[in-house]
Amino acid sequence: MGTAGLSGDRLDDFVVAVNELLTNAVRHGGGVGRVAVWRQDGDLVCEVSDSGAGLAEPRPLAHVRPAADQPGGWGLWLAQELTDSFQLTTGNGGTTVRVSSRLP
Repeated sequence: MGTAGLSGDRLDDFVVAVNELLTNAVRHGGGVGRVAVWRQDGDLVCEVSDSGAGLAEPRPLAHVRPAADQPGGWGLWLAQELTDSFQLTTGNGGTTVRVSSRLP
């Protein structure tokens, strides 16, 4: 990802966001996730998908920070906070999250 144009804190943030999404796919999406990373229109884009049962809440509140003492549930919030764009699609066929960060 560094060779794609991100560096320093922006690269670190993107890597953490992608790690959170992959962790969610493995833990909650049936144990297998798919990841794709590409450059598009001045952004570095990553899409993580799984084939799990989907999220119980079709529009999870990823923009709402979890309680400080909550041990889980931080992944989607962190991914949204650490990237410039965040899109989530979920349903019976699984969940897909696409994040992107603007390249300098």
